[in-house]
Amino acid sequence: MRALPVGDDALLVEVSSGEEAQALHAELLRRRAEGTLTVREIVPAARTVLLDGLAEPARWAAELTGARVPEVPARARELIELPVRYDGPDLAAVAAHWQVPEREVARVHAGTEFTVAFCGFAPGFGYLTGLPERYHVPRRATPRTAVPAGAVALAGPYTGVYPRSSPGGWQLIGTTDTVLWDPTRVPAALLEPGTRVRFVPVGGA
Repeated sequence: MRALPVGDDALLVEVSSGEEAQALHAELLRRRAEGTLTVREIVPAARTVLLDGLAEPARWAAELTGARVPEVPARARELIELPVRYDGPDLAAVAAHWQVPEREVARVHAGTEFTVAFCGFAPGFGYLTGLPERYHVPRRATPRTAVPAGAVALAGPYTGVYPRSSPGGWQLIGTTDTVLWDPTRVPAALLEPGTRVRFVPVGGA
């Protein structure tokens, strides 16, 4: 691990993989819950974890860089199921990339348990990991100017669901009616780091 100071009371911790970032995030949340870590925000990303509003950042930088990244803990959170119609316009392209029939894309995707690694891009957008490497796909060569809300998409190692209409270059394989971001809900985001997710085919998918 490498710890970089950010301002007076924040620390950016770099690790070597997304799995290590998830494990470190879980460990830091555990320490904050037990009262051994005083920090305002713990924000995971692809290969980093940001600690913002951190008491004694220099001490924590030395402690974290001298420690081993912990194992990913067993997931105790409730499993969220998202109904999905596998009707996306890029379903055929993904099937061709995987070298399988289109129905196999739905079977593999719906048969995978995902974990939200981190959030970003737009409020409520989670980057979900879980698909084996052979099912990773590239982004589209030409991004769309508008992807509809609820679009279920793939890019690289990630699955994501667009919480609102926005430009995007991910491969669209399905649609869900589930609301991912609702400012009137507490919390507003349905998905947060560490959440377990499964996609459930509906509509004859």
